[in-house]
Amino acid sequence: MSMSLNPRPYIISEKFLNLSSNLLSAQIPPQIAFCAYLNVIDLSNNLLTGLISQQLGLLVLLSVFDVSNNQLASPIPVAPGNLTGNLVRFNTSSYVGNKDLYGYPLPPLKSKGLSIMAIVGIGLGSGLLSLVLCFSVVCIWLRVSEQNMTIEEGKISQLMPDY
Repeated sequence: MSMSLNPRPYIISEKFLNLSSNLLSAQIPPQIAFCAYLNVIDLSNNLLTGLISQQLGLLVLLSVFDVSNNQLASPIPVAPGNLTGNLVRFNTSSYVGNKDLYGYPLPPLKSKGLSIMAIVGIGLGSGLLSLVLCFSVVCIWLRVSEQNMTIEEGKISQLMPDY
């Protein structure tokens, strides 16, 4: 992780890890999960990238987890809290401000791709275009065939004697 020239003092104790507002830029190290007695992890307002490690679910005492306002891009781990049945549920404010972070409790990401209606519209439009194109080709073919028949009839009538 890189730090700015004048980093905000950080706090690390047996229970708290506060590295907020330090312009840290890297992935969140999964080794944080080895700090078994952590109650609070505050990594908000940095430039952190990558994913939130599933290993953070090993922190059974974690009661506050804040990675808001970073550049994280991953699903939120299903259980970033304790594994004893009393699952700590962190609210939306713990994760907001990360453009490509998704999963509970955040609302679904808006699709960057085509919507279903757009796909159906493209399908119907291309189908209609194909139908018009095929109809045009058949009409042209029939017209050319009719002209060829007229020319052939003219040749045959010239060869036939007049009665």
